[in-house]
Amino acid sequence: MQDLLAPLLYAFTTLFVILDPLLSVPIFVSLTAGSLPEEKARQAGIAVAVAGALMYLFLVFGLFIFDILGITLASFEVAGGILLFILGIQESLGIEFGHEGKERRSMAGVVIGTPLLCGPGAITTVVLLSTRVGAVVTGIAIGLCLGATWLVLRYAAQIQRFLGETVTDIMGKVLGMLLAAIAVKIIVDGIVGLI
Repeated sequence: MQDLLAPLLYAFTTLFVILDPLLSVPIFVSLTAGSLPEEKARQAGIAVAVAGALMYLFLVFGLFIFDILGITLASFEVAGGILLFILGIQESLGIEFGHEGKERRSMAGVVIGTPLLCGPGAITTVVLLSTRVGAVVTGIAIGLCLGATWLVLRYAAQIQRFLGETVTDIMGKVLGMLLAAIAVKIIVDGIVGLI
């Protein structure tokens, strides 16, 4: 049990930082404004289902896809680490690239599910974690993260009211810095693997 706990905690923490459901709180609240509570819960479920389907797909087929494309894990670590670093810097500095303004309320779950929760950074993280801590531990960590993410989205309006926008923003910036630090470690590991 002890042997499972440390890698599971590492995988869960890494995934939770990259998914960053707290960052999605203000966006989810804005996209579902005016919706009934049942619709908000449904959209939270859709967001988690979309993100989960993509993460489990890459958990199962990630390395097979690499083999088909002729990509080595070390090169993917470097490229993925650079991408995660950019995402971490983007989040901690509040810089946004490629976000379009007005999404329909009925599509909130899909928009939050991907690319916000499960974008290139989450996909990269899932593939890298599966090679570091194993597919089973990564799969369990994904499930735990998805459960926590659903709770955050389900109660997004209450969380934003309780924490306030300032605290939510600060937490997003701190999580962004943690993500950048994790990315540096992944880049270094990838460079060592290439040498």
